[in-house]
Amino acid sequence: MAGFAGRAGQSALRIVWIYPDLLSTYGDQGNALILAYRAAARGHAVERVDVRSDQPVPEQGDIYLIGGGEDRPQRLAAERLRKDPGLTRAVQRGAAVLAVCAGFQLMGHTFYDEQEGVLPALGLIDVTSHRGSVRCVGEVVADADSQLTVGGTGLGVLTGFENHMGTTLLGEGVRPLGAVRTGHGNGAGSGTEGAHSGKIACTYLHGPALARNPALADLVLSWADGNSAASPVDDGWHLRLRKERLAAVGA
Repeated sequence: MAGFAGRAGQSALRIVWIYPDLLSTYGDQGNALILAYRAAARGHAVERVDVRSDQPVPEQGDIYLIGGGEDRPQRLAAERLRKDPGLTRAVQRGAAVLAVCAGFQLMGHTFYDEQEGVLPALGLIDVTSHRGSVRCVGEVVADADSQLTVGGTGLGVLTGFENHMGTTLLGEGVRPLGAVRTGHGNGAGSGTEGAHSGKIACTYLHGPALARNPALADLVLSWADGNSAASPVDDGWHLRLRKERLAAVGA
């Protein structure tokens, strides 16, 4: 299929959900639903492609999503993605990626597996993940990196739910998605949550993240369509959800 051509073109915005049979905890697949909804509300045709772990990852997607999972599914996902060049080639071509929790760790150089120890990941972003000393569980509130904007407006406060043992260290040229107010985020006392570089955004936030943070959804969409804030979307229920969860932690 040809690449995304926008409202006036012939092609649909192609959203690729990677390995829902392995990596889809805490409602992360909802991120695909939110992106499809917000893109359609702005007049885009949308094609969603769910790729199971026994299928090749298509290279011609516009946005790729990968979610969280337990140790064994994460290990299996890493093995398959290292053998399958589809995602790597898509990133090299300029596709956008949102990776959550285990997916976040898979985007980096290495991650830790309880049985196998340190394992190689995909190296698509300069981060490394390790086994932490405490489990990070609960609500997270973070101030989004000021360099991330949609239509000239910052993303504001990010909110989500974390449940992981990992700690992730950011390398040169990689910025955190946000600065933590409440919760652990990337762990190890870093004070940061997630990471971004180029058109890759990574986070430990579940919820799903894009339901709680519509501005983050529009950022990812803007990487694909170049102008995702051009027309308004009814954010009523998103904002009610945000208000409820932020109030729960006194933010």
